[in-house]
Amino acid sequence: MAGYEVVHVAVAAPNIPEPDIIKKAATIVNKDPYQTRLSLSGGIPRLIAHYHSMQEAESTAQNLRDLGLIAFICKNSELRKPSKIFTAHTMEFLEGEAIFRDKSGQTKRIVPSDVFLILKGSMQTSTEEETTETKRKINWGATLLTGGFPIWSNVKEKISGVAVREEHLVRFYNRESAEPMVQMLQHGTAYSFLGAQIAPSSQANFNTVVAKLRELFPQAGFDDSLIKPPKSNRSSTRTPDDLELNCKLLYLYYKAKS
Repeated sequence: MAGYEVVHVAVAAPNIPEPDIIKKAATIVNKDPYQTRLSLSGGIPRLIAHYHSMQEAESTAQNLRDLGLIAFICKNSELRKPSKIFTAHTMEFLEGEAIFRDKSGQTKRIVPSDVFLILKGSMQTSTEEETTETKRKINWGATLLTGGFPIWSNVKEKISGVAVREEHLVRFYNRESAEPMVQMLQHGTAYSFLGAQIAPSSQANFNTVVAKLRELFPQAGFDDSLIKPPKSNRSSTRTPDDLELNCKLLYLYYKAKS
């Protein structure tokens, strides 16, 4: 149907609300208290209700705000819109600004007043890997020729598998858009710009970069809740799609509370 759009209501609570608040919120979103409590205990914003009109969604969001919760609305098309992200390969820390360069040589200059929010998170990426393994197997032809004395040979076999790697990232945003201005990846950054501060591990170097960014942009909000899996679903693997959704929800959350 032309013009059809799903509008979500998202809610976040820094601390798990009191049982009576959870019960009232459950009534507002027409869910049972247990489901509602899970939505309010994950540590990051959750989509808690879904509507076909902005009016219905805003009414629900306002009722949740009246309970002291931070609630906001977002269109499904905006949440699912692919992000065009500038991924920096290296950077320079200058007096009062930072210059970021990607692998193609394109640059972005960012001054402290530009940055509204810094998000630090992690994702797991899977890649197909093929390895060669050497095994010892009995050579039956040679064994028969020796009258039954076992002859062994080394045989190489190709083994396919999936390698999973966790990678940290940092993104920063201005106040106008849920699209990140720049992102840096733990394994995609050349850390030579750290000079004497460079360490043997990419994790240590990445943490140093994030610390320096926080010093350069002290007025920006900082959130690293996406480093850990959601509390209500610790056994799950966070996919890139989950990361994109959660980054947008966190941006909207900080904008709603500011």
